[in-house]
Amino acid sequence: MPTYDVRIWSVRQRKDRGQSSAELRWKTGQTPHSQTFRTKTLAEGRRAELLRAVHSGEPFDEVTGLPVKELRERNEVSWYQHARDYIEMKWTHSPGSTRRTLAEAMATIAPALVTDTKGMADPGTVRVALYSWAFNMTRRTEEPPADVTKVLAWFERKSLPTSALSDRMHVRAALDALTKKLDGTTAAASTIRRKRAIFHNALGYAVDAGHLSQNPLPQVQWKAPEQVEEELDPATVPDPRQALALLNAVRTQSDRGRRLVAFFGCMYYAAARPAEVIGLRIQDCDLPRCGWGALLLRETRPRSGSAWTDSGEAHDQRGLKHRPRKAVRTIPIPPDLVALLRWHITAYGTAADGRLFRTQRGGLIQDTGYGEVWAEARSRALTPLQRASPLAKRPYDLRHAAVSTWLSAGVEPQVVAQRAGHSVAVLFRVYAKCLNGAAATANARIEATLRGGS
Repeated sequence: MPTYDVRIWSVRQRKDRGQSSAELRWKTGQTPHSQTFRTKTLAEGRRAELLRAVHSGEPFDEVTGLPVKELRERNEVSWYQHARDYIEMKWTHSPGSTRRTLAEAMATIAPALVTDTKGMADPGTVRVALYSWAFNMTRRTEEPPADVTKVLAWFERKSLPTSALSDRMHVRAALDALTKKLDGTTAAASTIRRKRAIFHNALGYAVDAGHLSQNPLPQVQWKAPEQVEEELDPATVPDPRQALALLNAVRTQSDRGRRLVAFFGCMYYAAARPAEVIGLRIQDCDLPRCGWGALLLRETRPRSGSAWTDSGEAHDQRGLKHRPRKAVRTIPIPPDLVALLRWHITAYGTAADGRLFRTQRGGLIQDTGYGEVWAEARSRALTPLQRASPLAKRPYDLRHAAVSTWLSAGVEPQVVAQRAGHSVAVLFRVYAKCLNGAAATANARIEATLRGGS
């Protein structure tokens, strides 16, 4: 604990076993300290150093008795090493996708926190070395290629000491760096917010480790580049007729497509995320012979890549996005999806663990695989002009189509948000243009009611 209550006594001579020595004694708070020197001159020199620290108003560490600044310098580590320590601290309790995000943020910031850029490799090579090797715990025991080794050795030499970030200008340089993508263009607002939050957390860890006295980030007058809020572009959302045409194009292109039509159907009719559908099991489906059914979503299977997971598998197995691990989201599904899922189960059965969707060899559905099927469906179902547009460019746009359809139908935003699995605030931000349309419908209804009552 830092303290300004410091008392320093005069050096005294001692004789131990016939040998003369000099003892320096001082006290920080209620804790006494002493240090023995061979000569009185050495002891007086150390006493003068401590007195200078007291006179300049420096705090002392009560436990060690050293000036805080000196203690920090003794424990100094480079920002590069601190970033590696931070990743290691977060690694065990983070899923694969979070590990990738942490590594990406640290790989973006590290090149901005160096003494100079002389001899730095090109940005692409630097990013690979930092992202794929320095900040990837699973590769710590592997021998990196020669070019990667050279880049990492350069950062070990050139990285600023972590204590240098008490200078706010270094913090500003790091913040400016995290606003840029590798090609130099401005990153998305959500990416900037995410990386800034990680940077803030890493600086907080530096305070805990004794490398900084306080987190400097809140004191920096910095504002992210102005960007338009992340609203959904209506041009990407297929209408019901187009969505059904796309699903039909999936069904008719091949056996591979037929195995995936219900997979895409869950995105369109239930607004489920692809990672949620990948792990969907038969025991989590209520599929009556007629009428509405329900899906009980319990987990996601996001693809993080085998380099980032503990299992070495490409997919993580985790709870619902932004929800407690055991949370369950119940989504009522219309008879169209009920019938589609019943047909899929009859045609293809389920995996040993009850999963509805799997490859022909029984593995997890891969984004590359269903992406190819979707691309073929677009080429079949859309006109050349539509194919050249962003319309339904990604399978995820089916989820947007579902939410947009619910809002257009007049479903309460709170209900839509609950079924889609995100907050009302996110619904208002992302689907603002769809909500504007719903507001116009509501205004028309109110106006009709007022005229009828006049």
